[in-house]
Amino acid sequence: MTAPTYPNDDARWAALRAKDRAAEGAFYIGVRTTGVYCVASCGGRPLRKNVDFHATREAARAAGLRACLRCQPDVDRETLRWAVTSTSLGLALVARSEAGLRLVILGDDVEALRADLEARFKRARIVPDAEGLTAELEAVADLIDHPDRRLTLPIDTRGTELQQAVWAALRQIPAGRTASYADIAKAVGRPGAFRAVAQACGANPLAVITPCHRVVRADGSLSGYRWGVERKRALLAREAA
Repeated sequence: MTAPTYPNDDARWAALRAKDRAAEGAFYIGVRTTGVYCVASCGGRPLRKNVDFHATREAARAAGLRACLRCQPDVDRETLRWAVTSTSLGLALVARSEAGLRLVILGDDVEALRADLEARFKRARIVPDAEGLTAELEAVADLIDHPDRRLTLPIDTRGTELQQAVWAALRQIPAGRTASYADIAKAVGRPGAFRAVAQACGANPLAVITPCHRVVRADGSLSGYRWGVERKRALLAREAA
C-alpha cells in the first residue's frame, strides 16, 4: 500500500465515488446545485455534471460555496497512516498518528481490519502507508514473536482517565506473568470496579503492546480476548516458555 494521489479530476471523481477516507483534505468537492463543498467521503451523491473540485477550503469558499453540514469539511481531521503485515499469529493492522501508535489490531482479513479502523476513527483521514510504517510493522511482528522485548516506538493512546490508568497498569505486567481483573482494579485504586476494568481491557487499542492478554480470571483460567482466545493462549504460551 502506498499513499494515494489525485492528480486530475478523473482521479478525484473516482475518490468521491469510492467515499475514499484517504482523500479527505487532499481536495474539496463543490456541488453547484446545493452550493456546498464537501470532503470526498461525504455521504452525498452529486451528479458529475454538478461537481467542481477545489484544492483548498479557501478556494471553495472563494467560489461562493458554504461548508456541508453533513460531512463538516471545516472540521480539522486527524490523519492516521495505516498498513497491514503478516505475523506468526495472523495479520496485524498498525495505525499511527503524528505522535505515535494509535492502533494495533489482529485478525485474518485485511478488509475486516480496515473496517474496524474506520469504525473506530470516524472523523479521521485514513491514509495507507506501508512504506512509511516499515519500522512499526516490523516492531509489532517482532513483539508478537518475542513478547519479553520492550517496544521503543512512541504510543499515542487516548481514552478516559480510567482506561488510561488500566492500560498503564497492563503495561506493568511482565512477560510470563498474569493478573486478574481484581488485581488490575486494585492497582488503579478502584478495587470494586471489576466490570469497568474488564471494559477497559476490551477497549484496548494496542494489541500486544498493551498486554491485555495477560489478564485472566481469578482462578487462572482464560477470559475473553478481543482478537480471539486462541491468540491469547498462544501469546501466553510463548511468554511462559
